[in-house]
Formats: sequence, C-alpha cells, structure tokens
Amino acid sequence: MIFATPYLDPKIDLVFKRIFGEHEDILRAFLNAVLPLAEDQHIESLEYLPSEQVPQIPDFKNTIVDVRCRDVRGRQFIVEMQMAWTESFKQRMVFNASKAIVSQLRAGEEYRSLQPVYGLAIVDARFDDSPGYYHHYKLVSEQSSDRVLEGLELVFIELPKYDSTQLASVRESWLWFLKEAGRARHLPEKLLKTPELEEALDLAEIAGYNEAQLDRYDRYWDYVSTQRTLFNEGAAKAMEKGMEKGMEKGMARGIEEGLARGIEKRNASLMVEALPKLIARGFSEAEARGILGI
Repeated sequence: MIFATPYLDPKIDLVFKRIFGEHEDILRAFLNAVLPLAEDQHIESLEYLPSEQVPQIPDFKNTIVDVRCRDVRGRQFIVEMQMAWTESFKQRMVFNASKAIVSQLRAGEEYRSLQPVYGLAIVDARFDDSPGYYHHYKLVSEQSSDRVLEGLELVFIELPKYDSTQLASVRESWLWFLKEAGRARHLPEKLLKTPELEEALDLAEIAGYNEAQLDRYDRYWDYVSTQRTLFNEGAAKAMEKGMEKGMEKGMARGIEEGLARGIEKRNASLMVEALPKLIARGFSEAEARGILGI
C-alpha cells in the first residue's frame, strides 16, 4: 500500500468532468475496462460529442454528469454518474440511448448505416435486490439468449455493492478509484500499474483545484447530502404510511375473516343440533333453515 495524497471525490461533477470529460486517453481506457467489449471491439480512439441540454430529474436535480463520445467506428458512448437512484433515471438512460440511435440517420440514408450505442450509468446508490453490482442489458431472444439484436446496450453499475477489496481486474481498479479515492488514506499498488488510472489520480488531487472550485465542490456535496436526506425521509414516511395502511387493512381483513369463521362454526353447530329438532317437530328442512338463518 502507498500513502495517498488528499483527493477530491471523482464522483462529483466538477472532478468527474475534468477527468473523463477532458482527457480522451483516460475516458478510452475507462470505457474499455468497464464496458462489456470483446478485445477486438476495444475503442482505439474517440472524439467528444456535445452534451445535450435535457430536463433534470425532479427528485435529484444537478446530480447527473453527462459525457458523450464517438469512436472511429462510429459507435457512440453515453456515460453518466448518478449520485442517487430514481426509476426516472433508468428511463432517461433508455431515452438518451435510443435518441442517439435515431439521431444518426439522416433523410434518405439506409438503416444499415446505424452504429451501435452504449449507455453506461455509474450509480452511487443501491437500486436492485440482486447481489451483483454489474447489470448488463441488451436485446436478446427469449427463446435463445445467443441471438442478439445489435445496436443498443446499457450497463448500470451499483458502486455501493462493489467490494473495494476486490482488485483482480482493471475494471475493479477503476471502480475502486470512483468509490474510494475521495476518502482513501492508502492506495493499492495495483492502481499505479495502469497509466491512465495514475493520471486520473493526479487530476483528482485537491492541490490541483483553486479556492472557487473547492467551494463549488463543497456546496455540491452539501446539496447532494441534503437531497439524499430529503429523499430518504420521504421514502421512510411513505413506507411508514404504507405499513399503517397495510395494518389497517390487515386488521379489517382479520376481523372480517374472524366473523366469517364464527358464522361458519355457528352454522355447523345449528346443522347438527337445532336443525334435526325443528324437522322432528314437523317443519320442512327449508322452513327449518329459514328459521335458523342458515
């Protein structure tokens, strides 16, 4: 282990954009490591595309980092860093990736000219109950998973689920950087064996930011913390309210079921004891049932 220089958290937009939005070599190495690309599919070079102005998600404004690029093959890559999870974010990723496909085609061009689009979302929150942190989505046949419709793939990474002690691959080293660099006191030596990762660490050093940038960084963290608190409190209240309603419904259902069972037992008892006596006195069975209410 190596003692760490103080670093800013690379998940925050100011730092994330400096590292991945301004240095093509770092972004290329990061995407090759994190995306599910075969060796012959690796990105050789890329160019940045302008980020579009899109509506913010109401629950977590200003928590999305957007980096877009295209490689020499024409493939497009959308990278987003999300500090908290909402279902709206998942739909936004699908929308943006689909839009990137549609926007490639000009009037009169053939569909075969369309190039694949990859969406990568790194999420600093849990959103799935499964044990894995890496979620890869693509269009596959229900009958045969090896039959794939090429053109759109999405990857969601849940950072909190990633075990920071696992550094068996370059992918895990990049995830360690994103998750731990902002609070690390020591650096795993393995990180420094990847030149682009070492460069990313240099760009995250606190010493490389001026007072105004550090103030913006602190204010951003305050905002994220506040939004998380409000979101968690809202979720807790919603859960509490749901439980109360559930208990109310449960109690009402319990009373209803108890009454039903009581009536059932009463009717069974009357069938055995009272009904034969009334019939013996000359009442028909239908008349006896009507008297007993069964």
